[in-house]
Amino acid sequence: MAKLHAYTDGACSGNPGPGGWGVLLRATDGDTILKERELSGGEANTTNNQMELMAAIMALETLERASTLTVVTDSAYVKNGVTGWIHGWKRNGWKTSSKKPVKNVELWQRLDAAQARHDVTWEWVKGHAGHPENEKADELARAGMAPFKADAN
Repeated sequence: MAKLHAYTDGACSGNPGPGGWGVLLRATDGDTILKERELSGGEANTTNNQMELMAAIMALETLERASTLTVVTDSAYVKNGVTGWIHGWKRNGWKTSSKKPVKNVELWQRLDAAQARHDVTWEWVKGHAGHPENEKADELARAGMAPFKADAN
């Protein structure tokens, strides 16, 4: 049976500043790549965390059918948030344990809704450590940022 992976990454030039997100969607059967799709985009004024969240959101929203997949991110913020913190935030009306509003709440809510359609396993990998698919997602994120970075000059 084919396995589906979404490798996601976000990038930002300045924080906040112009940013981009990238996704490498890959279906495999053993070592054989059956299908690949690359996604990227960006915004003129954003943060690294927002772009990391957008990459995961776009990976999940792009899938037309409910799917079983592994989302691979180099963002501990995204992985820890979606597998842990989000449960308390939802219980507390989207407030942190210290009763403060959750940062990037609209993106967290969108990610929560996007993953609800799927059976998602979340994996963290060290960024910029030679992981080929993570490096590709980073390249896509930087490409997504490029047009906004040019506008900033």
